[in-house]
Amino acid sequence: MPVTRFQKVTLCISGVTALGIGLSILGVPNAFYASYGISLGNDVNLLSELRAPAAGLVALGAIMLVGIVREAWSQISMVAALTVFLAFPVGRIIGLIVDGAPSGGIIGALCIELLIATLCLAAFGRRATVTADASYTQA
Repeated sequence: MPVTRFQKVTLCISGVTALGIGLSILGVPNAFYASYGISLGNDVNLLSELRAPAAGLVALGAIMLVGIVREAWSQISMVAALTVFLAFPVGRIIGLIVDGAPSGGIIGALCIELLIATLCLAAFGRRATVTADASYTQA
């Protein structure tokens, strides 16, 4: 099934967002988190723990972007986008319930993540159902 223009735009938005955030955390974690009012200090262990998942976010963002130009990668790119942009808001919502309300910057990030998650569901939701049905029928 060919990738639609809407799906490519959604992959682009998702990929650029994931790649940009991941690279920012990898390169300048103190500055990135300071923009949310979080002071990391110089704790090497904490910085390492933040950089590790940031590298994963960079890799997933790159996979999302590859799916725009390589149709063979489109399905995995869509799965990557759905995984990232559904998991992040779920984690933040769990944090809201368990820990209470975070800063306005983090609430803003949650809103952006929910917007991208909605975009991903609109762009890829039907395709995932069709692909799953086709896989089940062929088995």
